[in-house]
Amino acid sequence: MRTQAEKADIFRKLHERSGAFIIPNPWDAGTAKLLASMGFEALATTSLGLANALGQVAVSLDEIIENCRSIAAATDLPVNADLENCGADDPKSAAAAISRAAEAGAVGGSIEDFSGDRHNPIYDFTLAVERVHAAVEAARALPFPFLLTARAENYLHGRVDLDDTIKRLQAFEAAGADVLYSPGLRDIDTIRKVVSSVKKPFNLVMGFADPTLTVDQLSAAGVKRISVGGAMERHALAAFLRAAREMKEHGAFTYITDLAPIREVRIAFLKAPQ
Repeated sequence: MRTQAEKADIFRKLHERSGAFIIPNPWDAGTAKLLASMGFEALATTSLGLANALGQVAVSLDEIIENCRSIAAATDLPVNADLENCGADDPKSAAAAISRAAEAGAVGGSIEDFSGDRHNPIYDFTLAVERVHAAVEAARALPFPFLLTARAENYLHGRVDLDDTIKRLQAFEAAGADVLYSPGLRDIDTIRKVVSSVKKPFNLVMGFADPTLTVDQLSAAGVKRISVGGAMERHALAAFLRAAREMKEHGAFTYITDLAPIREVRIAFLKAPQ
């Protein structure tokens, strides 16, 4: 069984080696085990996937932390926690979420500048930077090298302002963030421009990017880490809805010919963390 420090070291080295790597987003222990059995090297939680799985439109920080704990315990892989806005506006209160994620088993986690307020969705620039700085201090106080990701959320909330997004990412980098992240970027030229504007590793989420892009193309553009957010969970939901509609609307069950192989699933579930 790897120690948390060993997982943290593995996670940091993934960001230091050449080329991009994929960090998929399980939403529970079962999907975490399946991804681990396929050879992925690290995992990231998804707050959207968790909310959908719970039948909610949003999740609390407590729910996020407990989901992180379940996923971190399910495999021996490094886990990065999607902490949304860390559950608070105040920098010091938000930074406490970093310690909570570490206690739950994560070796990395994110803080974002989306406030959760749909009427005023993006934190003021100065406050956003102060929040990242406080999160960096909390991460550095841990007994292992916790990898902090800082997210600029403009593109997800109606602020298609590339200059402001780059300004925020650069400020987050200067405040000490280890990884930068701006969900909502779609085309390769924009991605390349954002990545080239910072020196720290950049995480691209494919849930919003051009789906025809490949790992090789993104790696050539300078992307280091590729996540998918809630996309895999939503893909699973789509299959569920197709099956349900087939039964309800047509009285048919042809979806049964396309089930997950139970033997493969059981082998993954029986395998304990090493």
